[in-house]
Amino acid sequence: MLKPLLALLVVATICSGQETKDSTSTPPTSTQAPLSEFISAELLLHQGKYDEAIAELQTLAARNPPPKNIARELGSAYYQKGDYLKAAEYLKKVQAEDPHDNESIQLLGLSYYLAGRLTDAIPYLEKVQSWFPRANVDAAYILGICYIQTKDYPKARAAFARMFDVPADSAAGYLFTARMLLRQEFDPVAEEYALKATTLDPKMPGAHLMLGELYLYKSRVPEAIEQFQKELTLNPASAAAYYKLADAYSRIQKYDDAERLLQRSIWLDATSTGPYILMGKVLEKKGEFELAVRALRHAAAMDPNNPMTHHLLGQTYRDMGRKEEAETELRMAEQLQNKQDPHP
Repeated sequence: MLKPLLALLVVATICSGQETKDSTSTPPTSTQAPLSEFISAELLLHQGKYDEAIAELQTLAARNPPPKNIARELGSAYYQKGDYLKAAEYLKKVQAEDPHDNESIQLLGLSYYLAGRLTDAIPYLEKVQSWFPRANVDAAYILGICYIQTKDYPKARAAFARMFDVPADSAAGYLFTARMLLRQEFDPVAEEYALKATTLDPKMPGAHLMLGELYLYKSRVPEAIEQFQKELTLNPASAAAYYKLADAYSRIQKYDDAERLLQRSIWLDATSTGPYILMGKVLEKKGEFELAVRALRHAAAMDPNNPMTHHLLGQTYRDMGRKEEAETELRMAEQLQNKQDPHP
């Protein structure tokens, strides 16, 4: 299963773009009901009044005969409500009535995917890919995730390679898939694919960076350091590699080295908060409290809602004996963390 946050992001992306069709898709059929039949329900859906909209559509469905395309409207309404299995029930009826309704096929695949029935989703998402090879990257992404979750890694690699217009058996194809595998916490396969990318192309940018991140996540710090150093040999202008290498050094208390690398990362990219936050942490460990506050204040100005920044500020102020400011920052950190954590 996907994490809830990722599922919500996918829903938002697809819902915002699901009305777009490729110029080669099947044109609307004559089975669609006039707009006036469904306009009231569509307005309720737009207002987020899903149950009321569904009730209106069910009333229309009870007519004899029911309006054409009512199953499609009900499927879409249940999908927007988040009742994906109910949406699938109606969208399957649409397929029985009109096997060429491409949009409903896509929506049916997405409904099964979001309901956690990935095996059921795959055939429909594969059909979408055959019609929309370029028009809908989101469908390709979701299909790739389904393949990962069902452990069909070669097909996942083919799906992600298609997303990025690279050959599936190329170093880039393996690297992109390794990234997606790592995101889904398939760490052993992600490592295997990233190593394969470095074998196919020893100078592939990003491959050693990804391996370093994986090793750092696993607390395999010496291996992470080695990979980050290799990345910087290939790409000495990588702000991310300097930042991650600094993170690795900070974990083995090489704070001077970490500070030097963080400064390089910031020189190359001053738009990321991560190096400023880590710089504050490193400077606090070194006892350079005023400089730590300066770095953390800069990070807080860039992203006021990061609880880690305020927590580190609270710790630094406490080290400085500024108890009132420390309490304010620690309280803010706790409040922000509580907002981010899901409530039972």
